[in-house]
Amino acid sequence: MVRFALRHWTAILILIVAAGWAVFYLPGTPSYAIFELKQAIDARDGEGAAAYVDFRKVVLNAGYEMVQERNTGGSGEASGGDDASNVLGRLIGKGAVDLLSGPMAALLKQWAIQQVNDGAKEVQMPSAGVVGAIALLHRYDDTAYTRWQDKKGQVWEVRMAREPAGWKVVEVKNVKQLLDKLERHEEKSLNAPPP
Repeated sequence: MVRFALRHWTAILILIVAAGWAVFYLPGTPSYAIFELKQAIDARDGEGAAAYVDFRKVVLNAGYEMVQERNTGGSGEASGGDDASNVLGRLIGKGAVDLLSGPMAALLKQWAIQQVNDGAKEVQMPSAGVVGAIALLHRYDDTAYTRWQDKKGQVWEVRMAREPAGWKVVEVKNVKQLLDKLERHEEKSLNAPPP
């Protein structure tokens, strides 16, 4: 045994370093959080999956994005008209988002947990998508983001932040596309004839 260790000390050292990295460093990365989120969704563990999403921040960021889009007309530049009314519209819009974000976040969390527990197709994360998201992940200190395009041409940009409980999703850009898709799905299910 000693003879083997002396002959292969480099390989043993590499294995020890790799094991240390896997045990001490990897669990604290956003990539690992994405992997764990997928595992929870696959296991139909809604509470476990919800632990990787800060629903209040997701709702706040989505609300601010929609207020900004409404005020700019989707162009990214302020729409024409009186500057005072644009500022007032933004303040009222942001105030409404701040006021309603708590109840909306609670509803979204409850809905997401139920969808994961039921194994709904809409919340499934394809393995190829997860690998792509991890490969394209950019990390800056306590924030990370990833961006990719799915098979249907929809561009996804997800932002994460390190919080005391670990890495969590805090923003999903272009959430309007997702909400429109969700609304169409809900309309289909409500208008479908009973089985």
